[in-house]
Amino acid sequence: MSWARGRSSVVTSVNVPLAILRGRLSARPRRASPWDSREPIREELFSAERIEEHARSLAVAQPVTLESIRGHPLTARLAENGAVLLDAYRSMVEAIDEGRALTPAAEWLVDNYHLVEKQIREIRSDLPAGYYRELPKLAAGPLAGYPRVFGTAWAFVAHTDSRFDSEMLRRYVRAYQEVQPLRIGELWAVSITLRIVLIENLRRVAEQSVDSRAAREASAARSSLAVDSHSMASRNAWSASVRSTWAARKARSASARAR
Repeated sequence: MSWARGRSSVVTSVNVPLAILRGRLSARPRRASPWDSREPIREELFSAERIEEHARSLAVAQPVTLESIRGHPLTARLAENGAVLLDAYRSMVEAIDEGRALTPAAEWLVDNYHLVEKQIREIRSDLPAGYYRELPKLAAGPLAGYPRVFGTAWAFVAHTDSRFDSEMLRRYVRAYQEVQPLRIGELWAVSITLRIVLIENLRRVAEQSVDSRAAREASAARSSLAVDSHSMASRNAWSASVRSTWAARKARSASARAR
């Protein structure tokens, strides 16, 4: 009996700290993800000279892990972006079939969706798991765990408003390497990660376009319902007025006959 009580006290003394530890771990805030925002990837627009300066400062501010790690995969987000863009494309085609107007961004996606779909397939083929693992990963910052070259591409897209200029990109990469040389594999991955960021941006713009159209249609439906309700109320009021007038006339007629 004394052994059982002693064992019970030991188990209790162990379980309490474990319970506290689990509570602390569950209460730990989730690390911010680059995918949390639905806003387009857009920052201050830079000139060619300014983008070179930014590349040099970025090269200093992007420490990488000391050894190769798998890091956070980009393929899952790419697949999700493909699904979202397909849904947006179908929604926009349906709107066209119904004779509804589209924004210029929505029209662009409808006209070029086949090219976007092709790019997504090529990225999957060009970025196998073994190659991705060998790309140096960022050790700190909002893109920690993702390839350094992905962070470089993200900054380029943000400060060029997604407008691709091959000469500006060349100057950007060259300025970055003046401070921190990129590996051969990273140089090959510049175009791949650039396309990943552009597709991410396209997904965000497409979502905004779909949401905005849905909001406009909902607003129009509410306005139509309000107009219909007002018209019905007006008709009911008119009908009640007619009935009241008719009843008053009948009462006056009956009163006249009685006299």
